[in-house]
Amino acid sequence: MFEGFRARFDRIFDEQGGRPDARAYISGLRDAVVEARAAVSAMRDGVAVTERELAAERRQLDDAERRGRLAAEVPDPETVAVAERFAARHRERVGVLERKLAVQRDEVAMAEREVEEMTAQLRQAQQGMGPAQAARPAPDPAADLESDLMAARAERARHEAAVEAQLAHLKKKLGKDP
Repeated sequence: MFEGFRARFDRIFDEQGGRPDARAYISGLRDAVVEARAAVSAMRDGVAVTERELAAERRQLDDAERRGRLAAEVPDPETVAVAERFAARHRERVGVLERKLAVQRDEVAMAEREVEEMTAQLRQAQQGMGPAQAARPAPDPAADLESDLMAARAERARHEAAVEAQLAHLKKKLGKDP
């Protein structure tokens, strides 16, 4: 779930170079951070659910083990066997839930670090100091227009010089130039 938000955030940074509207860029970053925070919150909720499941399973394990001890006091081997089977199932389920909880906690910690990084990148972008690949200066329309105009003039001058050179060569070839 969280990977999708991080991928979206990274895509926004990659696309920043082609985006002339800095406000839209920063707005997209902000949206990605908000969605990532919501994803982390949902992950924390999942951890809480697993913790409750684990607590309930541990209670059921305690009950099954207590019943097994009581059944052992009664000379009924079938009841003891049933109690041991239930205790084994609950023990296995507790083990699975403990591993699941550990993985979920690790995932939340990793996601929280990612959100911190994303938030820092957003702050940098808002201050105009994004990471190296996204820190290209916002295009200045006046400077771009002037640059384009100068380039067009230079190209035209080169073209005219080439035409003049060809004309001089043809005149010389035809003998019309002294």
